[in-house]
Amino acid sequence: MISEQIDFSGRVAIVTGGGTGIGYATAMQLAMLGANVVIAARTVDELEAAAARIAEASGNRCLAVPTDVKKEDACTTLVQRTIDEFGRIDILVNNAGGTRMGPLEHIPTRGWDSIFELNIRSAYVLTREAGKHMIEQKTGAIINISSGAGVNGVKGGAHYSAAKSALQMFTKVTAAEWGRFGIRVNCVAAGAIASERVSEAWKVAGLDEVEMGKSAPLGRTGTPEDMANMIVFFASDASSYISGETISVSGGPNLGGIELD
Repeated sequence: MISEQIDFSGRVAIVTGGGTGIGYATAMQLAMLGANVVIAARTVDELEAAAARIAEASGNRCLAVPTDVKKEDACTTLVQRTIDEFGRIDILVNNAGGTRMGPLEHIPTRGWDSIFELNIRSAYVLTREAGKHMIEQKTGAIINISSGAGVNGVKGGAHYSAAKSALQMFTKVTAAEWGRFGIRVNCVAAGAIASERVSEAWKVAGLDEVEMGKSAPLGRTGTPEDMANMIVFFASDASSYISGETISVSGGPNLGGIELD
């Protein structure tokens, strides 16, 4: 039964960027479905408040571990702290990411490297470290969070598009190599997801959220919960024969062609 396949009782999940937006919505859903969750982010007060809300709402443990995922030692510590507290890792959600947009000719080398450190290098380090335990367990689910920029590219985001595209290929290759250990690896590419911080960024950039939503076939922007639904599916036994895939949560494809009434 599908209800049994999305029961996470006894499982342990790490969610990076777990204090807000997509990460918070994902951590909340996993906890409500029975998992003990470790959430990681840089902002301590925000992270601890999120963990308290998740624990209170779910009745399961939610541990806040302040982490800068761009630092390898911090990623290693996050994984070890999870093992020390819970003894296992069943789910890893590499959600931390982001960018600063700008024309290619103005992107400094350090800016390029920083975006790669945040969006792909961190996922590699955490996957490698958590994977050691998943390989020993002979089970695990890893979900990487990409973007439409990684699928189609975006002008003003050469560094971000390249990093997210790399994350998608990293997903595919990891799935191919680690399937023999019972580990599934999938990727969810976010479209226009109106998390609180993203909505604020759109306003600063002079973008109209309603108009942005109209460009999607479904006629609206997405919510963090829309993303969390797909992430939780990939983390669950309901997707037990799916690995190495990238799925877009984007409100549908934008295609050229004639105008339809």
